Parts: sequence; C-alpha cells; structure tokens
Amino acid sequence: MVPRVAFAATATIIWLCLHFFYSTTSSVPWSLSRESLSKPQCAQVLPMFPRDGSKDLLAMDDFLLSAKFRNESISRLAGSVKIPTMSFDDLGPIGEDKRWEVFYDFEAYLKGAFPLLHESLTLEKVNTHGLLYTWKGSDSTLKPTLLMAHQDVVPVPESTIPQWTHPPFSGFYDGKYVWGRGASDCKNQLIGIMEAVELLIEAGFEPMRTVILSFGFDEEASGTQGAGYLAPYLFSKYGHDAIAVAVDEGAGVGSIWGTNFALPGVAEKGYIDVDVVLRMPGGHSSIPPPHNGIGVMSELITLIEANTYEPHLYSDNPYLSLLHCGAEHSPEFPPKLRKLLSKRSDGSKSCSEKDHLALEASKAGRPIKYLMTTSVAVDVIQGGVKVNALPERTSATVNHRINVGEHPSDVKEKVTRLASNIAHKYNLTLHAFEGEETPSSITLLARNTTLEPAPVTPTDIREDTPYKILSGTTRALYGDNVLVAPGIMTGNTDTRYYWDLTSHIFRYAVGFDPDDEAGLGNIHTVNERASVKAHIAAVRWFSFFIRNMDEAKLA
Repeated sequence: MVPRVAFAATATIIWLCLHFFYSTTSSVPWSLSRESLSKPQCAQVLPMFPRDGSKDLLAMDDFLLSAKFRNESISRLAGSVKIPTMSFDDLGPIGEDKRWEVFYDFEAYLKGAFPLLHESLTLEKVNTHGLLYTWKGSDSTLKPTLLMAHQDVVPVPESTIPQWTHPPFSGFYDGKYVWGRGASDCKNQLIGIMEAVELLIEAGFEPMRTVILSFGFDEEASGTQGAGYLAPYLFSKYGHDAIAVAVDEGAGVGSIWGTNFALPGVAEKGYIDVDVVLRMPGGHSSIPPPHNGIGVMSELITLIEANTYEPHLYSDNPYLSLLHCGAEHSPEFPPKLRKLLSKRSDGSKSCSEKDHLALEASKAGRPIKYLMTTSVAVDVIQGGVKVNALPERTSATVNHRINVGEHPSDVKEKVTRLASNIAHKYNLTLHAFEGEETPSSITLLARNTTLEPAPVTPTDIREDTPYKILSGTTRALYGDNVLVAPGIMTGNTDTRYYWDLTSHIFRYAVGFDPDDEAGLGNIHTVNERASVKAHIAAVRWFSFFIRNMDEAKLA
C-alpha cells in the first residue's frame, strides 16, 4: 500500500469510505460513460453458476455448507491469525533483520494446512518470503487467473493490547467471529483462496486456465519487498497484459440508500508525498527575528490547509457510476442528487469549475467526499534542536491522495504556487521540485512513492468479460439481494505493482455476512475480527470464480 505513516490514518478512511460508500453504491456493469437517465444504466448480470456439475464438485459445494467444513475453516483461519506476521516501516534487509523470520513460520503453517495444494501446485519463493503458487492449466492459450492476498499484518501497539476483547494474536472464536490482527486484513482472503483451491483439487477439478496465487509479505509497508518483486517476476514469465484478471483485497458489500451493493474496486486514487524543507538563519533565542523557521513553516502549512481541493466527479470516476445505480435501483436515493445527475451533459469529459453534483454528493460526509476529491494531510513536521537555539532547518511532509481524473503534476503545481507566496513574503529562494537546499530557501521534493491514479478497469458486460464473470459469481452467491457496482479505493493496494500484467484488476472483499455490523471497519485497530459466515461465503466465491473463469469465453 503506502508508507505506514500515511497509511495508518488512511486505512480508517478507506474503510469508512467502504462502509459508507458501500451503502452508497450499486452495481454498474456498463461502461463508465454517461448516458441519459431515461435508459437503463445499471443493468445486472444474471447469476453465474459453474456449468461443470460433476458428482464430486456438487458434493464439494454441499460440503462447503456443512458444519464439518465450518469447524475446519475456523481452525485454519484462527491458526493463521496466531502467527504474528507483523511488518514494520523500519525493517532491515531480509536475512539480517530477525523480524522477517516469522514468515518462515507462516509458510510452514500453510504447508501443513493445505497438503493437496502443495502437492499439486508449483511453489516459487520470490525474494525469500513472497509465495507464488502456479496451478498449471491444460490450455496454455488461455490467460491465467491471478488471485492475490498478503501475509503480513499491521503491528499491534503494546499500549492498545488491554483494549482488545480477546488477545490480538489469539485467533479466538466466539461463535460468530475469529478475533485477532489480520483476521480481516487480510488472512481471511489468503486462507479463503487456499481453501477453495484445496477443495477443488480434492474434488478432482483440473483447470484449463492456469491459476496463479500471489502472496506478498509487506503490503502494509508499501509492498516493495513482496509485490514489488512478485509482479516483475510474473512479468518476466508472462509479459505485458498476459493475465486475464487479478483479484486482490479491497471493498466489499454494504447497504447504501436502502440497497445492498457489492463494490469491487475498479480504480485507486493516486498518491504523492511532498517534502517541504525551510532553511532560515539560526541564532540565540534571546534575540529572535519577528518570524523564525517554525513560524514561517506554520504559516505555509496554514496556507496549504486553507487551499484544499474541491470535489470533482470526472467521467471515469467509478463513483459516478454508483450514483447512476443508486438513481436507478435505490428507493432512498436523494431527490436532489437525482436531479443534478440528470443535468450532467452526456459524454462530457471533465467537470465545470464548480461541480455541483460532486459538491452535493460530498455532503454525505468526509469518507464520500474523498472518493471524488484530492486529499491533503500534513502528517509529519520537524524543526528545532534546542530550546534556546533558533531553528535553522524545518521540514514537513504533506500527503496527497489524488482524485481519479487528476495527476501528481496538478499537486506539484498547486504546492509550488502556495510556497511561492511565502517565499516572496519572506525573501526566500524557492526550489520547486528541482535543485538542492540552500540557505534562506524553501525546497519542495516529491518522494519516489508517487503514483498516478490507477487505470480504471473496464466494466462492460455485453460480452464475457472479467467484470461480468465477477458480477455473475457474486449474484450467484448472494442473489437479488445484492447488486454489483464499480467501486473505488482511496488507499493503495499491492495491485499498484501489477498494472502492466492486466487491465482487469479488482480490489474486492468477496465474502458477505448481512449480519456483520463491523465489516471492514475494524481493520488496523483494536478488536479486528472476521465473520465466519462471510469467510465461508468467500471460500464458496473463490471456488465458483475459478470455475466460471475456466468456462468463460473471454472477449
């Protein structure tokens, strides 16, 4: 994802977005271009059940709903949670920093829990702890299916342990939930994928389409060592656009406007961290100037926070599709939004300076606002070394999550303009994204984590497409009670490394429990837990999806 200093705060926003957002979205299997509201814009795919109904596969489907499987699945998920695979921002090199070694334990656990999978699939270890499993299909002309998850979890601060209802690495099962760090982010997805494959092997299923499982191990710390190596390795083996579809962690199912929507993420916002460094003369604090470095930096930060971005719904933002779905299917869709939506001109490629639809939609709260707005957060500030010495160097880091339809260059331009005002006021030299620090200057630097917003996954359903198969699989499991619509992620997942491998990337928490009030809202915080009902639904989903992809005639 992103550096933890920014992601810890973002994770909460991500889920809030998902939670409220899921209650605000609907299924949109059509392309993201706008059409007249008089035409259906949120057509739904028919439920898609695998056609291969062999005796053993039918028995497997029944077994997935049995008490025996439920108990076995609880045990496997709980066992995985008990292994504290925490990743940290300050981890040293693999092989030198002992904190990496817990991933050997996790790998050993998986080998014991899934013997058939490890007998039948080829396991390659990429950069020591990246686990890449290949289930070779019989037809090499078919592009592979790629299923993803990450092994690592965010750390548990010692100070928070007393706040947990059950210890964070206990894997405690209370009759409804498995509790512990990583239970819902995202060992449930990893275990669910492996359980589905294990059962398919046991039922005698032999894929025509190759299935690849790719499990990184530092997603919570930017993914540079895990997905950052796994994706290039896959690219070297298969090449550009050689994967049919990739499914990773992401958004799930939630109620919005009185309607349940499954919201597979088809887009992610962009990302840029801007370091602002201010150099001013030092000296003794007993004879200070009217404004020292910390004061001037504070003024610049205040200016940055006073000039944030307005909401804009560009034509390729999936939230626009969600609004169309809400207008078409949701009884509680706000009348004012419906009216503004109808006024949007067909085929417009950008928004007017004041996007009244986006402004109205953003009133639903910050989680919704930032689905269509570039966010600005000053997360780090440093300055001064001693109470009686004026600061000579003051720095701050400003994190931005870039709206779909905008670019890192837009952020650079705006920060440069604001910093220029302060530099002119205090007679400072401005080095805007070039040059080095000099005395009496402001220097702006972009970190190497900069990302454009992700390419938007196609959502056409007129022919067999990965989105259509994903939608049909979801509808098969959850029926008419759940509609499917494109979603958007405000944070970044391991999929950021896989853009060259496929244009069909979905960030999707596939399990659904209508009685689970917490959902993804407990990730990265105390009392993280996973609904067992949702987990078993996820296993069923993956078993259906693998078979549906195998049978599909993709365009």
